[in-house]
Amino acid sequence: MKIDIWQGDLTTLDVDAIVNAANSSLLGGGGVDGAIHRAAGPELLAYCRTLGGCATGAARLTPGFKLPARYVIHTVGPVWQGGRQGEHELLAACYRNSLALAEAEGLRSIAFPAISCGVYGYPLEQAAAIAVAELKRERPADSSLERAVLVAFSGTMAALYRRLLMSDE
Repeated sequence: MKIDIWQGDLTTLDVDAIVNAANSSLLGGGGVDGAIHRAAGPELLAYCRTLGGCATGAARLTPGFKLPARYVIHTVGPVWQGGRQGEHELLAACYRNSLALAEAEGLRSIAFPAISCGVYGYPLEQAAAIAVAELKRERPADSSLERAVLVAFSGTMAALYRRLLMSDE
């Protein structure tokens, strides 16, 4: 799977699925979550109301509605609590479960925001390292995924992703 880095607005990407750094209610919020809900339109909120929420580390699939992306994969990242509450494994699970859900749907492209890096307070370097490691994991032989995009909200985050991707090559 090819991994790209892109700095900009996740909601404008024309990929099969964008990942939403959601809260456990799936009913919208601030940051990436709010931007996705606004761009997708009220149908997304109505659909999310039928899902019954989402546990931290898990993922749920919805249509993209008015987004260029056909689907939204909602995942709930951990709130940073100092690193001793299983945050690493929960964040890695967000990426693994989102990728598995995309593969189950036969999707070819997926774009991720920096999960848990906003108000959830995850240290950027650690979160980026987890994202890169999970995306670089070997995919199943029958995986449909061809491309993953790490979407950076800042030049600093984009540079961090680039450095981590290049250091492992």
